[in-house]
Amino acid sequence: MLSKKSFTLSGHRTSVALESEFWTVIAQVARERGVALAALVAQIDAGRGARPLASALRLFALAAGRAAP
Repeated sequence: MLSKKSFTLSGHRTSVALESEFWTVIAQVARERGVALAALVAQIDAGRGARPLASALRLFALAAGRAAP
């Protein structure tokens, strides 16, 4: 099931819909790094290039999951 979250990125409001499992991983990484979820999403947004934000977030979560012990 998709879960939608809204953020302000580069001064613009945007919403991203991802499966809750992806949000869980992304939120866990944010907690581990001691940053807000919005700050981590902004970091991912800044480095995504031309890739859609939802895709960049899913790939980030996938990489984080693979790196987990």
